[in-house]
Amino acid sequence: MSFLEELVKKGTIQENQIALIKNLAKERFGGDLDAALLESGVSEENILVAKSEYLKLPWRKVNIKGISFDVLKYIPEDSALYYHFAPFALEDGVLLVGITDPENIQAMDALQFISAKLSLPFKIFLIGETDYKEIMNMYKGISTQVEEALEEIDQSKDTETKKNRENLNKEMGRAGPGEEKIVEDAPVIKIVAVILKNAIEGGASDIHIEHTGEKVKVRYRIDGVLHTSIVLPTSIYSGIVARVKILAKLRLDEKRKPQDGSFSTTSDNRKIDFRVSTMPSYYGEKVVLRILDSEKGVKPLDQLGLSERNLTTMREALKKPYGIILITGPTGSGKSTTLYSMMNELDKEGSNIVSLEDPIEYHMPDINQSQMMPEIGYTFASGLRSILRQDPDIIMVGEIRDKETAQLAIQAALTGHLVLSTLHTNNAIGAIPRLIDMGVDPYLIAPTLILSVAQRLARLTWPASRKLVPMDESIKMQIEEQLKDLPAEFKKDIKIKNEMYETVPSSDCPSGTRGRIAVFEMFKVDKEMEGVILKNPVDAEIYRVARSKGMLMMREDAMLKSIEGVIPFQEVYNFGNESE
Repeated sequence: MSFLEELVKKGTIQENQIALIKNLAKERFGGDLDAALLESGVSEENILVAKSEYLKLPWRKVNIKGISFDVLKYIPEDSALYYHFAPFALEDGVLLVGITDPENIQAMDALQFISAKLSLPFKIFLIGETDYKEIMNMYKGISTQVEEALEEIDQSKDTETKKNRENLNKEMGRAGPGEEKIVEDAPVIKIVAVILKNAIEGGASDIHIEHTGEKVKVRYRIDGVLHTSIVLPTSIYSGIVARVKILAKLRLDEKRKPQDGSFSTTSDNRKIDFRVSTMPSYYGEKVVLRILDSEKGVKPLDQLGLSERNLTTMREALKKPYGIILITGPTGSGKSTTLYSMMNELDKEGSNIVSLEDPIEYHMPDINQSQMMPEIGYTFASGLRSILRQDPDIIMVGEIRDKETAQLAIQAALTGHLVLSTLHTNNAIGAIPRLIDMGVDPYLIAPTLILSVAQRLARLTWPASRKLVPMDESIKMQIEEQLKDLPAEFKKDIKIKNEMYETVPSSDCPSGTRGRIAVFEMFKVDKEMEGVILKNPVDAEIYRVARSKGMLMMREDAMLKSIEGVIPFQEVYNFGNESE
């Protein structure tokens, strides 16, 4: 029995209409029977009900207002448009997908591929063309704005190019120091504004603009993961790069070497800062923008993700009248956030806190913050020399990058100041060999280093997207193996449960994670550790002594956070066993 015969059986159409509808579909709608039926007066719902019974496939009237934008991220817009399917909900970890033509074998194959790639099961529902178009309209947002701007370029290319150049030149002349008002009176400017606006609204930490040869990709880093958001034609790449360079006060004619700059704008009455870095690449300059939302405020120390024991250790170190506390980790690991929280903890009426920063990421009203300007010779090293004449109690140095800065920071600590700073090392133990490599003598490090902290960021489990499950025996064995060399007196405080949390995607949070939290390891320098630094400051010996005092590695801190449901267990695998 054909679909049209099914409609006859249900009394929706008459038998003598079959030939007419087939002919109408062929001549006017390219063989689309649904369109011909609609033209013949059959309602969309009647078509869906009949087709659902005919294909033995459930149909659904979609609640468009109930669709989360996060759900749309699972299926790219191009795929949804090409295959005529679209996601509309996530229920119990299953992606619900609406399709207008379930007999399209290619569409079903594409869904199978997407499902396998995401490791996410799906369930198919028959939906009407009306609902499908409504869902597709939700995709439009950013791409529509970009397409409109691209159309403007195509329609009046020569005129717009001249106009853009004039506008940009005018803006160069009137731009205030460090701040630029983003205007949207020309297509290229509009595209850049859309890129920045959507990055801010999407909670991105970085924007990558890359020429790949055949296209230009704009990628956002959200919760530590890069996602392609916009694809642009290569013809406008130079205009995009030029616009960003002008905003950041960079030289337009310098394309042979990297440049760094910054600018600010406002979004919803919030001041947003952007740090810009350009780098020459094979197809042209690659641009990366780091987004700094200074209005987010400084987190209290107890909201960083420190365990109770680590929080106590850090607070004890901050009570010391002098010495140096080092925060280590790669770029983007949250070191600056921790430094600001530490300064906030130390901010008292009776203290003079002075910071040397590049750039100033958060403005703290009671702290004397100084912006480095290497182009005029004002560096961390020169700033440290001057800062001692400012009668500081506490000094924050944004980063120890070289021997001179390291030696000056150590000298400041030796002369009765508490110094906070950062280093680029893989773990807390590595801070000591790194300082020695920089040329600082061990006999200066031993009496001044108070605490060495390492940190990285892990994705946070969304509270509404998790459930308790029995702990897998293999996971329990991994944890026990990891902790086997921890002294029994410290191991007894760690409770390995029989249950743990597992992320469950939901409509509210399809990925099961949202935001990030720091994972830590730290050790304090006591008399025994001072002896190691003076006599045998190698990684293995530093680890042995720190471990004997109960230091937990970052991987172990991540494991404990996963057991409590703070982060997914998959995040543990991003933390290597640095003790090995």
